Amino acid sequence: MSDYGIEVLWVLIIASLGLSAIALVFSISHRRHIPAAASTAGEDVISEAARTVLREFEKNGHSADAALITWSPDTLRKILAEDLPETQVIVVSNREPYIHNVNDDGVELLVPASGLVSALEPITRACAGTWIAYGGGTADRLTVDENDRVEVPPGNPSYTLRRVWLTEEEYQAYYLGFANEGLWPLCHIAFTRPIFRASDWEAYEAVNRKFADTVVAEARNERPIVLVQDYHFALLPRMIRERLPEAIVITFWHIPWPNSEVYSICPWRERILEGLLGSSIIGFHTQFHANNFTESVDRFLESRIERADAAISYGGQTTLVHAYPISIEWPAELLARSPAVEECRARVRERFGLPANVKLCVGVERLDYTKGILDRFHALNELFTRYPEWVGKVVFLQVAAPSRGTLPAYQQLHDECLRYAEELNQRYGTEDYSPLLMVAEHHSQEQVYEIYRAADICMVTSLHDGMNLVAKEFVAARDDEQGVLLLSTFAGASRELLEALIVNPYDTAMTSEALLQALTMTPEEQRERMRPMREMVRDNNVYRWAGSMLLDAARLRKRGDLDRVTGNGERPSSSNNVISIFERARKAAS
Repeated sequence: MSDYGIEVLWVLIIASLGLSAIALVFSISHRRHIPAAASTAGEDVISEAARTVLREFEKNGHSADAALITWSPDTLRKILAEDLPETQVIVVSNREPYIHNVNDDGVELLVPASGLVSALEPITRACAGTWIAYGGGTADRLTVDENDRVEVPPGNPSYTLRRVWLTEEEYQAYYLGFANEGLWPLCHIAFTRPIFRASDWEAYEAVNRKFADTVVAEARNERPIVLVQDYHFALLPRMIRERLPEAIVITFWHIPWPNSEVYSICPWRERILEGLLGSSIIGFHTQFHANNFTESVDRFLESRIERADAAISYGGQTTLVHAYPISIEWPAELLARSPAVEECRARVRERFGLPANVKLCVGVERLDYTKGILDRFHALNELFTRYPEWVGKVVFLQVAAPSRGTLPAYQQLHDECLRYAEELNQRYGTEDYSPLLMVAEHHSQEQVYEIYRAADICMVTSLHDGMNLVAKEFVAARDDEQGVLLLSTFAGASRELLEALIVNPYDTAMTSEALLQALTMTPEEQRERMRPMREMVRDNNVYRWAGSMLLDAARLRKRGDLDRVTGNGERPSSSNNVISIFERARKAAS
């Protein structure tokens, strides 16, 4: 074998033994110095083997180049300045990051406690972008200018919020109807039947068109980067592509993608796939969901699947399909403003009338049937049944913000939760002790972080989830390195937060035993588990999530510009827009 072959095989052996990303990148860099006389046939075989190793390393967004970067707002600004100079960033979502409502004292500003908002708001600030969203606040129209724009955040404006107005009929059919009675249960394995109505679909299509018109109106040129968020806008990428063919459209699907058999239920399955394939890049939380999407396309559309490069060619355009695990801001801005842990504990216990000697277990989320709220109630009951000595020594505080309350499935869940809480309190409670507190009201992010810091245990028992940022927020909030995270195996966060107590929420006995383990865990073990989880959230923060997508967008743009210069850009081929994983690692090493 040639010297070239020996050296590269040595690289592969090192990679297979699990050396760090830095060693891998430098090994690949070394290949540039190998003589050109090396065997072409051998190079093809070895290059494919190297790609295989790198693809394994790239799963779930852990790219070789990303591992070498400290991710922060400055990192994003540097990427935009150096790789995407003078590029406008436009974010599109249904939910807005700031809501203005009328109250007795005038106009009240509300920052919704939303995982999507928590993830995207620091990104948009860092990029000085434009955020387009539905304006649903009662004072939203009163606070915009003549172009329906308002500069945010209040007091320190750094980006523009552009509000889109919907009629009540549009909102009911597009959002509550097709998106949340149709797509939401379709994508979540939570045993709630999806409901599809032709009138809802028509409204969904019309609202997507309205948002496409707004994107075009807000674009300062023909080459913006548009970040389309979630299942509310499956048709939007294609609509943008038709009007702005040179735009880079990145669509991130924040919820799971079902397998192709489940997906086939949707009457407009082909139209949704075609709409999404208008994207330059489609992102999912996990590789599993990305694979499900690719299989759905393979089953229902005539397309070319480039599995080696995680790309799909359809209608003369190539779309990358990657996993980008979402995360939260680090360091959390809220944490810097939060009181000390002991003060948080005192405040929360005083607010809810909790004795000082009880263990506090919390759950924080929207009131949704995918979150496994009732399942954790059952686990608490099982704990008391098996270990009655814990009655009177633990309180479970469930903060469940009302959500989609006009839909029958959510009304039923709300009633079931209240009824079960009442039954459990009657069974185990006393005049001075209620083991289960159900608080069905909205909380600010400051209040949520205070609860995280006061808790002994945080339960995240999703029945099916994309990522779940509550788990990561709880870890970020615990700078005292105390507290126990009890985490569902069906949440994407369980792929990263391996030191949590991982449970199957459908197994009540297992969950109750994990709860007992959490209640009896020593401070030393809590610290040993919390420290690596905090390191994971720190390194894989929201800036890495956004930066990874922006880097891929920059490479797509450069490749497209090169194709135009060389005359290869007239008719996009299956490989025109594909940036292989191998090329990305070589780029990092250069």
